[in-house]
Amino acid sequence: MMTTRATATTFRNTRPPIRALPDPRPGLRRFTGALLIVASLISAALCYWVFSSWLPSDGERYRNYVAAESCTPRETEQGRTDCLSTWRLTVDETENRSGKQASYKAVLTAQDSWRGTVHFGDPGPLLEQLEPGDEVEATIWRRDIVVLSKGGVRQSTSEAPRDELQMNAALGLLAAFLAAQASVFGAVRLAKPRDVEPFTWEPYGRRLLFTAIGVCFGTGLPAVWSGIPWWTVPVVAVPVMVCAAWSMRPRPPRTAFGALLR
Repeated sequence: MMTTRATATTFRNTRPPIRALPDPRPGLRRFTGALLIVASLISAALCYWVFSSWLPSDGERYRNYVAAESCTPRETEQGRTDCLSTWRLTVDETENRSGKQASYKAVLTAQDSWRGTVHFGDPGPLLEQLEPGDEVEATIWRRDIVVLSKGGVRQSTSEAPRDELQMNAALGLLAAFLAAQASVFGAVRLAKPRDVEPFTWEPYGRRLLFTAIGVCFGTGLPAVWSGIPWWTVPVVAVPVMVCAAWSMRPRPPRTAFGALLR
């Protein structure tokens, strides 16, 4: 019995050690980091396009629209489009549907067999009153119907330029915040694929993303409603986002020794 036990013990102690398999995560993390760097470059390019092209173009278009005057008979004959021309059109049909598949539009016709559709952002105050056969006055600017009116009631169409540059700035800032987050998270994965803490999706990355969305829309929408200048959006949003990112950063856990020192 003693010999048997000794043999069994020797057999157990001489089993070859199990080799640890190589960790496949560093390679995957480097690949993810490269994708994040590419995404950051795309977001940065989008941010540049918003502030260098889209926002100035919309601002200039709105200023030209506000400064436009009614066309003279000569300008109408010449086909000028930078002035405001008025045409009498007939309502052929309307669609006033709210909900998830909202649709606000009116189909208009003219005596020369012209037929077109104009869209609205909401049903009031004119669209909800229109019925087939009604005659309306259409204000045209740069070949687009920008306003419909009937009996003194006016409503701008979706083609009418609006002073909503604040949301342009908010979307540009969101692209900038996403570019910054993606570049940092990607660089960490390329430089230190085995130790990416705390730059992970849970919880820091998720919190940063949703905070950026909330900050951009939380500053852009009130700016549109109040009519304050668009540049106030980055002035407010950037410091708020920096403070939020700093306050949400993961902190190392407190040890018992560290607690005694406090």
